[in-house]
Amino acid sequence: MQSCNVVDKVQTQAQFQKTTVNHHKRIGLYGGTFNPIHNAHLFFADQVGHTLSLDRVDFLPDAKPPHVDHKGSIDPQLRLQMLKLAINGNPFLGIEKAELARGGVSYTYDTLKELLDKNPNTEYYFIIGGDMVDYLEKWYRIDDLVRLPRFHFVGIHRQGAKNETKYPVIWVDVPTIDFSSTDIRRRIKNGQSIKYMVPDAVSDFIEEHHLYRE
Repeated sequence: MQSCNVVDKVQTQAQFQKTTVNHHKRIGLYGGTFNPIHNAHLFFADQVGHTLSLDRVDFLPDAKPPHVDHKGSIDPQLRLQMLKLAINGNPFLGIEKAELARGGVSYTYDTLKELLDKNPNTEYYFIIGGDMVDYLEKWYRIDDLVRLPRFHFVGIHRQGAKNETKYPVIWVDVPTIDFSSTDIRRRIKNGQSIKYMVPDAVSDFIEEHHLYRE
């Protein structure tokens, strides 16, 4: 399948900004379990947000991911506290708690429908990695999701992924950072250092609450 780029690579930021209609507030949404939040998450959110000249990027922690493998996720409130510590002092990054408040399985369609209804003057840019883009056709109500007004997918190219879809995606090139929350949890369990992989405040929180030891 051919990838579908809403924004061509030769298009300038100024040209991109002119495509925004009615001067809506433009908010990025970076969904995930954030188990735990780490520096690559923060880097990607910052890079995408500034590349697309968004007003803000909000992390969107899920209550229960719609996968068979729930990654042994810890209590949502602990994940939320780590998110708050990670973005403290950075007004460009925020937290959207809609999925935690709703509970249950966190489907993107349900979340975006709710947010768009509540915020008619906001345009949302949903940030996902290229590996997730590859599986968009399997997402819950994907055809209804891409038809929602004021909604866009933003894909981050990822090595090892096809980075292709039949659905409209705004592609952003971001330098690769090759570690994940899974890597961090494994390192903690094995007694290895996670310095520079997570913010110091998050590392201290993990240590204080003895997280990911088992």
